[in-house]
Amino acid sequence: MFDRRQKINLACALICAGMLGYALYAEKYLGFEPCPLCMFQRVCIGVLGIVFLIAALHRVRYHGAIVYGGFIFVAAAAATWVAGRHVWIQHQPPGTVPSCGAPLDNLLQMFPLLEVVRKVMTGGGECGNIDWTMLGISMPGWVLISAVSLGLVGILNNAIYPVRARR
Repeated sequence: MFDRRQKINLACALICAGMLGYALYAEKYLGFEPCPLCMFQRVCIGVLGIVFLIAALHRVRYHGAIVYGGFIFVAAAAATWVAGRHVWIQHQPPGTVPSCGAPLDNLLQMFPLLEVVRKVMTGGGECGNIDWTMLGISMPGWVLISAVSLGLVGILNNAIYPVRARR
């Protein structure tokens, strides 16, 4: 049915789905309002999860697995970059980081997409609030850890292991 590579990809896709599910739970039931960087992290984790799911459902050989490893690297790198920026903002002294501005949906109505991305990634005053921690690590910190871990597992599983197995 599924080979080892597909099972690991499916497990990673389920982890991404769990992360998105918890983010929605934290928003809807715990009352945490997501900042623009939180929304970008959700998009990145969602894309990573979709890539993992497609890789899990698609039985490929050597070159196909390497291509999926590349896609996983790009998606995980994007999630790592956004979460890393968010963690960096959270560790700056209060008042030293400019504000992102209006909520994300308002920004998207007022500006083109690339301008919104630029504003969000260079701003982030309200993104500096830490409302939730577990073991002393904020939610963006856990997204950063998860994105790096999922990226490494995905690359090892799809790009490096097929090369070693082919020898």
